[in-house]
Amino acid sequence: QVQLVESGGGLVQAGGSLRLSCAASGRTIGIYAMGWFRQAPGKEREFVVAISQSGGSTVYADSVKGRFFISRDNAKNTVYLQMNSLKPEDTALYYCAAGSLGLLYSNYPYWGQGTQVTVSS
Repeated sequence: QVQLVESGGGLVQAGGSLRLSCAASGRTIGIYAMGWFRQAPGKEREFVVAISQSGGSTVYADSVKGRFFISRDNAKNTVYLQMNSLKPEDTALYYCAAGSLGLLYSNYPYWGQGTQVTVSS
């Protein structure tokens, strides 16, 4: 089993940037695809981006294409989400997840507790 801990969230003005990290323990993340999801108040959890085990394939939600970038360092057992040109609608609790590559919540059996991102206008 793998444990995931997100960090790097915070309050930022619109147009700013944040870099989220997801540190894993218990098992190497090299055997998992990794994803980021987010959930805004009153809304369902939604897919943001995912990356394959090797990092060779990525999938982005249309809403973040060109602004968010996922990367991974399997040697450090860490996944990153670089978020640029942030918008107020990006405000949400961001979750890191481990599993098989895909857009569905059900692809990922392992989840972190989330880190809050708030974008002010």
